[in-house]
Amino acid sequence: MTAASLRRAARESVSGLPREFWWLWTSTLVNRLGAFVATFMALYLTIDRGYSASYAGLVASLHGLGGVVSSIGAGVMADRFGRRPTMLVAQVSTAGSVALLGFVSGPVAIAAVAFLVGMASNASRPAVQAMMADIVRPEDRVRAFSLNYWAINLGFAVSSMAAGFVAEVSYRAGFLIEAGMTLACAIVVFARLPESRPAPTAKEGKDDVGLGTVLRDGRYMAVVGLSFLVALVFQQGSVGLPVAMGSAGFSPADYGMAVAVNGVLIVALQIPVTRFIEHRNPRTLLVLSSLLAGYGFGLTAFAGSVSVFALTVCVWTLAEIVNAPVQTGLVVRLSPVQGRGRYQGMYTLSWSVAALVAPLMSGAVIDRFGAEWLWAMCAVVGTAAALGYGLLMRRLPEERRPAAQVPVDAGREVSAA
Repeated sequence: MTAASLRRAARESVSGLPREFWWLWTSTLVNRLGAFVATFMALYLTIDRGYSASYAGLVASLHGLGGVVSSIGAGVMADRFGRRPTMLVAQVSTAGSVALLGFVSGPVAIAAVAFLVGMASNASRPAVQAMMADIVRPEDRVRAFSLNYWAINLGFAVSSMAAGFVAEVSYRAGFLIEAGMTLACAIVVFARLPESRPAPTAKEGKDDVGLGTVLRDGRYMAVVGLSFLVALVFQQGSVGLPVAMGSAGFSPADYGMAVAVNGVLIVALQIPVTRFIEHRNPRTLLVLSSLLAGYGFGLTAFAGSVSVFALTVCVWTLAEIVNAPVQTGLVVRLSPVQGRGRYQGMYTLSWSVAALVAPLMSGAVIDRFGAEWLWAMCAVVGTAAALGYGLLMRRLPEERRPAAQVPVDAGREVSAA
């Protein structure tokens, strides 16, 4: 591919998206550039504080439990009060709780504050995803979700490489840097992002879609269940992998360098791969990505050096590159406009429950049976998810839309009053 064609591809990848999307994208990038705690939390507890892998798993699970508690409530807030205020409250709360986590020392206090961090940090996800669906045209959404995921991983690639070295100097500095960057995100939201929540039509009423509507949507809840299985596998990159590498004698910097391959590959491949898959069958892509995730982590059982660990990261990274925009686009496709916050909240819940279950599972399995059993379980779960997507998506649904819409600001859609 020539330089001219590469420039043309880059222009086509970023053109036609509204200005508000790019401010949201910037907020995401700033947040992820400072995301140190998720990278080194397990190492902080097991190496710096001297706790067991099981305790590290318990703390990570409490962090996940906080996300479970906030997922649905944040989705309701995003629909009822707006996307912007929900994000502001979540990000300011995250900054405060992350900073506090760097100063508490007792096992009970660490666990309690980790729970608060999980609540606060997860609360912005339904609002961010709903706002993105609001402001981007349907035909551009897979591309927009892919660009946002690219920003997440550009920040992750930088923060992962830096986190290991920051941890070797001062874990507390990592907590404070993340708190400051999250506060910067809140400032971006406050200064640059207008509210995007669609106005209800007279037919739909003010709050037509309740949580009961989501729970009764059988096909959507099946997608949520499959998302949980895939998330359970992907969680091992930040939970099972660092504990297994630490137990095998690898340093925080070794883990940071191995897992940074994930972010680097996504930065390099997310946009060209998305251009390749954008109009392909979502069923095939979700089946393929589930298998790659499961067997990518399964291959970790054979890793004995940093370079081999990095090779296994390459396999499950390709699964992420394919899964992230396709899965998020499917969620929007199945969501009614007036209930986007609640539907996104339920989707976020699948990841939050996975964040709750995965650490308990990985810590217990590693302590009792060894890491090899954990990686074998990942292969089994990935296969189950692939079979589920293959059966569920034999016929794809049409995207739900309101009866009448008017375009606003180069791609934003709001319901006509």
